[in-house]
Amino acid sequence: MTTSKWILLCTLATALALPFTRPVVAADFADVLDTPAVHSELAGKGLLTGLTRAGERLIAVGQRGHILYSDDAGQHWLQAQVPVSSDLVSVYFPSAQQGWAVGHDGVVLHSSDAGQTWNRQLDGRQVGPLLFDYYQKQLAKQPDNPELQARVADAQRMKEEGADKPFLDVWFENDQVGYIVGAFNLIFRTDDGGHSWTPWLDRTDNPTALNLYALRPVGNDLFIVGEQGLVLKLDRSTERFNATPTPYNGSFFGITGKPGFALVFGLRGNVYRSVDGGASWNKIDLGLPLSITASTITADGRIVLVSQAGHVLVSADDGASFMLQPNTVQAPVAAAQISAVGSLVLAGTRGLRQLPLE
Repeated sequence: MTTSKWILLCTLATALALPFTRPVVAADFADVLDTPAVHSELAGKGLLTGLTRAGERLIAVGQRGHILYSDDAGQHWLQAQVPVSSDLVSVYFPSAQQGWAVGHDGVVLHSSDAGQTWNRQLDGRQVGPLLFDYYQKQLAKQPDNPELQARVADAQRMKEEGADKPFLDVWFENDQVGYIVGAFNLIFRTDDGGHSWTPWLDRTDNPTALNLYALRPVGNDLFIVGEQGLVLKLDRSTERFNATPTPYNGSFFGITGKPGFALVFGLRGNVYRSVDGGASWNKIDLGLPLSITASTITADGRIVLVSQAGHVLVSADDGASFMLQPNTVQAPVAAAQISAVGSLVLAGTRGLRQLPLE
């Protein structure tokens, strides 16, 4: 298995094969799923891997269940109340009040007060049984279906393995409809704000169960990107994510764009651009052989990409070319977001920081 974005940033490597397993622990071990995140004055300086906006508020998530929020464009941060201390990877708010965060141990958290307090909607102890029950019911209708037989067997294995599979990204269309994706083709959809989740593993063109690293809309299209050049696009008529071939077979960590074009980015500075809804992709030469791990879009429509080492690249021509931003303080970056006042806020291994954009 190739590296995940989260592991890449933790280790500052471009290729690392580590299984998503949990260590053997002592009998008095307190499960991170049952241990609230500890409040710390240093939370804003630790590893933070996800950033988003909730209206004008900034929300950041990271290791040990730390979630922070800022109402002054990232100058000062407060720590939220979080019921778990699992490492969190991604966060998204479709509206100013309602938001979701996901991470390791199959955690899905929800906030209805703009990120100040959070409750758990799902965790890895429930994921295996949820998958098993769902696909067992499908198999009962089609007992000779080999794909469903395999899905039930995989779900049984996940039940036995426990809460060791991470969710790596989350996106909500509105306060009710959303998706979560993660390791080994994990994908679920909710139509009721996360009160229930429906497995969509059988609705992806991903037969080898590659890791799904990110999902985001571009215009009216919804894309997922992952390992080995995987790019999937939702066909809303069939409710299925179909594969979109790309010229690259390395990992893609994210996708961005605007109506009319899409960009996928990943390992070793590989960025590809499509102007036909993902039917074809052309490589964009950044002149930078470092992995691209984050992106955001400014209020005036410029595309911002950030490298694993903290280089900031900006495009004013809809992603056709990028210029390196001068005088950036380089440090490993996992996520980027434009604040309400237009500054660039970055999250990574050294916590949170702000940069002006020229």
